[in-house]
Amino acid sequence: MRYTDIAIIGGGLAGSTAAAMLGRAGIPSLLIDPHQVYPFDFRVEKIGGDLQLARFGRTGIAESVLRSATVDGENWIARFGHLLDRQPSRQHGIMYDALIRAIRAEIAAPAEFICGKVVNVATSFERQRLVLASGEEISARLVVLANGLNVGLRRMLGIERQVTSHCHSISIGFDFVPVGQPAFPFAAMTYFSERPSDLIPYITLFPVENRMRANLFTYRPADDLWLRAMRHNPVETLNAALPRLRRLTGEFDIAGDVKIRPADIYVSTGYRQPGVVLVGDAFASTCPVTGTGTDKVFTDVAQLCNVHIPAWLASDGMGLEKIAAFYDDPVKTECDAWSNAKAFNFRQVSIGRGPYWQAQRWARFFGYLGRGTLRRLRGPSAARTVSQMRQDLSVAEAPERRRTAGARPAR
Repeated sequence: MRYTDIAIIGGGLAGSTAAAMLGRAGIPSLLIDPHQVYPFDFRVEKIGGDLQLARFGRTGIAESVLRSATVDGENWIARFGHLLDRQPSRQHGIMYDALIRAIRAEIAAPAEFICGKVVNVATSFERQRLVLASGEEISARLVVLANGLNVGLRRMLGIERQVTSHCHSISIGFDFVPVGQPAFPFAAMTYFSERPSDLIPYITLFPVENRMRANLFTYRPADDLWLRAMRHNPVETLNAALPRLRRLTGEFDIAGDVKIRPADIYVSTGYRQPGVVLVGDAFASTCPVTGTGTDKVFTDVAQLCNVHIPAWLASDGMGLEKIAAFYDDPVKTECDAWSNAKAFNFRQVSIGRGPYWQAQRWARFFGYLGRGTLRRLRGPSAARTVSQMRQDLSVAEAPERRRTAGARPAR
């Protein structure tokens, strides 16, 4: 039997961050994951925005980890083939496996890493017992379940998941390559959908090392034939969906594999148990379109490791009252509610039909245009007039209005 204070099951973003934080705090911990070196996984590929970076900063490891990332510096905002704004940006592009390697490099004693698979877990009000596939047994005061979408151990404990939106969105990732030019004219770009009927909220292009990475999002069902076309004929399919994108990018190609990942939105049930807490996707998922899943992970782990675990270890036992303090933490619950609400609102503002959602899209368009115009007026370049942009927008949306007139609302 091996003894520790904290046993963390799952060595992805949540688990590895927790292990690094606890090691820095001098709390004996074991991070358990089947992968000695984390393999490629199509998940988080950039960290950015003032709020998200601030949340990452609360873990204490952000500055050193982000040295491995690529910073864009400026992000173009565009729609209908028009550049609306050039925003100063601090997006940090980094592939998920590289991100996990950088975080694990921050794990130091008394935290340790064990390459293994947990096959059995039993919890109580005092100590928790884990059994690995190798036969090794571990006794811990607290188990942190950070194993993402893996449901086996949770079901062993009677913890289930309730899906609130099946295949809420689909993420598509690929490398975006310039054709006929040495590089793209932008450092990064967010290009919003041209037609709600295409069920695409936006595509984001951002640098990772010496390449341009693309994350395209769609609200199509998982069996939609469009996804097959996107996998086998990506350039033609993307040009058909976003025909004016090339005005800004120039001709492009798509290199390597096209990765496709559907995402359900779910919440866990039966999770208030002594001796165990769930963090990140193990507790509840969100929509990748909004980018708030990373916010949830950093919030969960920062509150757990900075606030609750030190307080819990100061007294005996690991009962329900202690565990409930984490799930009821106002910082955590506020972030969870914000992330969940944003997932459903972003879907509607992207593809919702009717005058209200159309007005919301217009408001976003002219909001970006107004900010971009003010920014350009301070610089040397001339801006398009609002009347010109309004005329272009009306022409672009007219066929969409004709196609969707009388159509049933999207579900």
